[in-house]
Amino acid sequence: MFGKRVTVFMGHYGSGKTFVAVNYALALAKLGRKVGIYDLDIVNPYFRTVDAEAILKAEGIELIVSPYAETNVDIPAMNARSYKMVDDRDSYAVADIGGDDRGALALGRFRDKIVEENNYDALLVLNPYRPETRTVEGTLEIIKEIETAGKLPFTGIVNNANLGDETTTVDVLKGLEFARRVSEESGLPLAFTSVRKDLRNLIKEEIGEVLTVEPVKYGNWI
Repeated sequence: MFGKRVTVFMGHYGSGKTFVAVNYALALAKLGRKVGIYDLDIVNPYFRTVDAEAILKAEGIELIVSPYAETNVDIPAMNARSYKMVDDRDSYAVADIGGDDRGALALGRFRDKIVEENNYDALLVLNPYRPETRTVEGTLEIIKEIETAGKLPFTGIVNNANLGDETTTVDVLKGLEFARRVSEESGLPLAFTSVRKDLRNLIKEEIGEVLTVEPVKYGNWI
């Protein structure tokens, strides 16, 4: 974890990509690294990374979003500064890609340079408690669809099993077992588990590599 310059988070709607991406960027910044977070979700008009703008700014993290973020204009536009993700190789880049295969199309204009540099991770954020990823078969199909659209093969899986505020350690561990089954079937390694600090302390022996997330609210979004 934290080894690659570019880290791309993809997954189905509601998987928690944005939450994981924001916390990942914060963790990189705490390691003393220069970080930019790129919201490339041109499908969802809400661009919710902007809800965390104050927190990101306080940690010195640059946030690049659509020029229409936090407006009522629903236009799939991309910020021209998004190209810094592939052009500025002195900075770590964290990319939040829109849900499913339609969202992954945004990767098209960056894919060649990402592959050329060959210093990236493309991670599937997996929440097995969402309807579309409740089965291994359904999850494998989503992996295939996203890879086909984005033309960037996944390199790993993030276990983000949660039920919001109702999440228990049992939920996290069941999700971990599910993620391991997807890992076996897909051949993709399990990169890490995303879990609240209070839950992590209860199951730290079982979960292995972990991204600890604080149970804080970013604007109107958790």
